[in-house]
Amino acid sequence: MTETGAALVLRGVRHVWPNGIEALADLDLVLADGSFTALVGPSGCGKSTTLRIAAGLLAPSAGEVRRAPDGPGAVAVVFQDPVLLPWTHVLGNIALPLRLLGLPRAERERRALDALRLVGLDSALHLHPDELSGGMRMRVSVARALATEPRLLLMDEPFAALDEITRFALDTELLRLWVQRRFTVLFVTHSVYEAVFLAERVLVMSPRPGRIVREIPVDEPHPRARAFRASVRFAALCGEVLEALEAAGGDP
Repeated sequence: MTETGAALVLRGVRHVWPNGIEALADLDLVLADGSFTALVGPSGCGKSTTLRIAAGLLAPSAGEVRRAPDGPGAVAVVFQDPVLLPWTHVLGNIALPLRLLGLPRAERERRALDALRLVGLDSALHLHPDELSGGMRMRVSVARALATEPRLLLMDEPFAALDEITRFALDTELLRLWVQRRFTVLFVTHSVYEAVFLAERVLVMSPRPGRIVREIPVDEPHPRARAFRASVRFAALCGEVLEALEAAGGDP
């Protein structure tokens, strides 16, 4: 994939932990602006490490990382655990990164409310995290990320802890938001089925030290609905990703 107009470029990235374990070796990754990419691979292959390096939360031992744009609020991260502040309400949790960016209170509240509406939780703005279901807490986490109006959204197994029905509902909601906003998404998941349903392409990583060994395009139009998951094409694509994982030497 060409680097011209790319939202994220990782070239020759290597990462070695202080204990000497090599997590990543010679990893190349290019995300086109406005694209949706899923990253799968065996447990411990370095998917989360790749995402943290992409986010700027971890410096690689070697290699090049470029983000465009790369300013305050341009990159947002959603982790598996929503990590909401228990002592403040939903609106306060969503407005937190905006406060850290130094935005005026009126602007913070406007953006937080807009993000809440996007995820369908504007009626819950005064509730606290312990009053929310797991799916609602994750919606708040996604809204908090979107409130900064990022161009690059990095998601590390955000729906893995949820039941299948809630997970599918949030997958569908995420696609709706992506089609509407066209931010760039890198989505780490252990679920082959989730990866194929969501992404325009699925990247397969090798066991540690991780590197990308296969790219599988998912050339199906968006938005996608339940019918796609029941289709012969969906089953074939999932089988192709599973075969790639087996060839790489591990299960997701």
